[in-house]
Amino acid sequence: MLLQLVSVQSAAAASDRGISFLEQRFESWPQWSLPAPLPRPRAKQDLIYPDWFSGTWEVTSEALDDSGQPIPNDPPLVHEVRFLRNRRSELIGDRPFNAAAVGKALLGEQLLSVEQDSNQVNRQLARFRDDVLLETTVIGRRETSPKETTDFFSDELVLQILHGPGAPRLSRIETLTHYVRCGEDICADQRQVSHAGPGLKTDQTLEGRSSRFRLTLRPLALEQG
Repeated sequence: MLLQLVSVQSAAAASDRGISFLEQRFESWPQWSLPAPLPRPRAKQDLIYPDWFSGTWEVTSEALDDSGQPIPNDPPLVHEVRFLRNRRSELIGDRPFNAAAVGKALLGEQLLSVEQDSNQVNRQLARFRDDVLLETTVIGRRETSPKETTDFFSDELVLQILHGPGAPRLSRIETLTHYVRCGEDICADQRQVSHAGPGLKTDQTLEGRSSRFRLTLRPLALEQG
């Protein structure tokens, strides 16, 4: 019994440390000189969302300055996202659909397709015109419990490799998002920093760049059953 109690206390403490780490990381933005020490997900380990994300949503993404004020003359980006059940009935993002929706909203017909790696849920390939390929892989992740009923933190570090004319260009992008239920909608404050990529040539135009967005998810179709 004592061992069980110690195990429960350890699990609770670990959960508290996770929340505290993400909250502290969130508040320290944009002073992220290095990527966060996030655990690397396994090949089949996806980001699990709370049940209140289920369905298809229209996302309005508004760019903000460091103080949280809208950036003038920068119109919001509007696109769809959807969340589906995996074989274990866990709620996950439809990564190819969501990436394609964002890509089309940003780049229009320049984006040709988004492919999911069949052996790696955390890797997608986006193909563009002029024989350009963007390889995106999640190399670090931490999130709060998907059982949370009012808010949810997720932090992901991705490695992006842009293949095209010349040498490949690398960047690591950390995205930390705090989601909050807002009635039928979901509101979110999303913070990003781009870091130098290890090894290959880095895209110096992205290194150290910070971004902040205000997201509003409005339901289009809720999951049935």
